[in-house]
Amino acid sequence: MAPAVVSGERFIVFLFVARVALAAPARLAAPLAVLASAALAVELAVDGSASAASSSPLRRFRTRPGASSGILLGATTLPSVMLSRLIQLSRVLLADPNGHEEYAYLEMQYWAVSISCLSVLAFFVWHLRQSPSNGISKASKYGLLLIILYPLAYLFYFLLTPDRSLSATSNLVYLLYHGVAAVILIQHILEKFPSCSSFGEAILVSGGLVLYCGDMLAQTLSKMEFSVSSKAFIHTPGTRSEIATVIQGVLLGLFLLPLSYKSSLQILAYCKKPEKQRTQTVVDRTQKRIDCFVFYVSLLVALLLLVPSWTRLVHGFDVHPFVWVFNYIFTDSRERLALCAYWIFVIYVSIRRFYNISKQSKTERILLRKYYHLVAVLIFSPAVIFQSDFLDLAFGAAFAVFLILEMIRVWEIYPLGHIVHQFMNAFTDHRDSEILIVSHFSLLLGCALPKWMSSGFNDRPLTPFAGILSLGIGDTMASMIGYKYGVLRWSKTGKKTIEGTAAGITSVLAACSILVSLLASSGYILSQHWLSLLVAVTLSGLLEAYTAQLDNAFIPLVFYSLLCL
Repeated sequence: MAPAVVSGERFIVFLFVARVALAAPARLAAPLAVLASAALAVELAVDGSASAASSSPLRRFRTRPGASSGILLGATTLPSVMLSRLIQLSRVLLADPNGHEEYAYLEMQYWAVSISCLSVLAFFVWHLRQSPSNGISKASKYGLLLIILYPLAYLFYFLLTPDRSLSATSNLVYLLYHGVAAVILIQHILEKFPSCSSFGEAILVSGGLVLYCGDMLAQTLSKMEFSVSSKAFIHTPGTRSEIATVIQGVLLGLFLLPLSYKSSLQILAYCKKPEKQRTQTVVDRTQKRIDCFVFYVSLLVALLLLVPSWTRLVHGFDVHPFVWVFNYIFTDSRERLALCAYWIFVIYVSIRRFYNISKQSKTERILLRKYYHLVAVLIFSPAVIFQSDFLDLAFGAAFAVFLILEMIRVWEIYPLGHIVHQFMNAFTDHRDSEILIVSHFSLLLGCALPKWMSSGFNDRPLTPFAGILSLGIGDTMASMIGYKYGVLRWSKTGKKTIEGTAAGITSVLAACSILVSLLASSGYILSQHWLSLLVAVTLSGLLEAYTAQLDNAFIPLVFYSLLCL
């Protein structure tokens, strides 16, 4: 039986994409429409293949149980976010004589993430065509046709762009890198981390990582003035803040840490191979100590050598980034120190309280996790208003700590591996797997990404609060009210209720009205239109009700994208 073409999630995604596309110029909206159509066709083909045959070629990739494929949502979210940000910045950059280079670079990022998603769609279609028994479905044919037609949309954009400061060759190389890297990365994610994500979530993660790493690569090459090839490559705008550079440098070191760690272990294993053949014995305790030593040495090399080298290259840092951070926190800022003390107190009290509840109480796990959403509101909201730049740095530090702890947990690094696993396991739910625990990452990034993307010019005062409002207020109230008082369900098979969704939408609108009043009293010049705000809150609330994807990852990005308009 073929899957239904129209579902609640697909209809909401269609409204979301249409809202963004209608606000964009035709040369940028047309490619998004083609991409969304291709994603819908591929999603129908994948769902039809999964329901029609047990020998579907995509069954080799085990996705998260209970989740739909989510290909349409995953393939359109990041391009829509980048296009919305581009629309917002066009209100000031195009009027600035020095802003055309930055606008051109942002356009290339929009095209890059779109090509990444398109390449992943082509990857899925290629796998569907390998099925010897099913043949080729009509949806798969339509998806392939739209994927082939997409380059025409890029040609349409290229011909209608009057000012092309970037050469066509460098553009194509930049886009080709993103497409190939996204396919390689999503295949690695689906194979190495089975049952950890749906197809849509894997598209979102792979597209975001490739875009972020591509920005690092572009910055590095643009600063290498001694390289002849860098003169023909994409030049990044020189408006990057010091905090953004420090965060990007630390994350670069941590992204390369698994490669250096695993490579070092392989080299050690190769060097010990002759001795192992002679003795035929391996002491597990000794091997674990060696692994721990290699991990901590690799971590120190990444943070103490690689990070300062990169930040010095791209930003001209004369001091170590950690020294810069120390000076930034402790120099002429009692407010930052007070904020740090407040954060430590709230985190300590909440973790100690909720961890004991999780071990002793019969409280539903979903409600216990929503309490942490409320804690996120308590932690992040004051900082967004009073110390916005410092919050960017704090988000980056927290994400780096989470990455290190997750590596320690997954690789069972002595002595913290077992302790971290026991602690984190107390807060897991059905969306976490035995391999990866992603809930804390999704909550942190759901709050951090809208704030990071709102840095610089921002004429919409609520965009930095998109993650805090949608997750800390809307999602929490929808879950609690729906769990306690919900009766009318959106679907026969789902758990989301109309009462919960209404409570979430109403609470976000109330919180927005309070925030707007606070910002206005602090002297912020407001330009947020209430009709546009109502559409943004309603669409994001309905998407939370209908989607089976990881809502912490998608809802803040959708809400942010709509607020930018």
